[in-house]
Amino acid sequence: MHVAAATKATSRSNLGRSKVNEPASSAYIIEEINTFIVIRDYLLTEAEASKTREQINRASLANEVVETCLRPARHPYEAQFLPEADAIRERKRCQAAESQIAKLRAKLS
Repeated sequence: MHVAAATKATSRSNLGRSKVNEPASSAYIIEEINTFIVIRDYLLTEAEASKTREQINRASLANEVVETCLRPARHPYEAQFLPEADAIRERKRCQAAESQIAKLRAKLS
C-alpha cells in the first residue's frame, strides 16, 4: 500500500508538466495548422468550381477547423500556436473564405 500511495503522490506532482520538447512541438503544430489551411484552400477552390452543396459544406467545415486552430492557446499548450502575425493574416483569410462560402450558398438558393 505504501508503494501505491507514493506512486499516486508522484503522479499528482507531475501533473501539468510536459515532457514534450516545446520548440519541436511548436514547429510540429505550426506545420499542422498550415496543413489545415492548405486543405481549407483546396476545398474552397473545389467548392467554387463545382458549386455543389456538399463541396460548399466541406469548405465551410474546413474553414471552421482553421478558425478553431487560430484561437489563442490555453494552458498547457501555450507553446503550440501560430505566431500572432500569421494568425492575424489567417483570421482575415478565414473571414474572406466565410464571405465566399456565403456567396456560393446564396447562388444555390
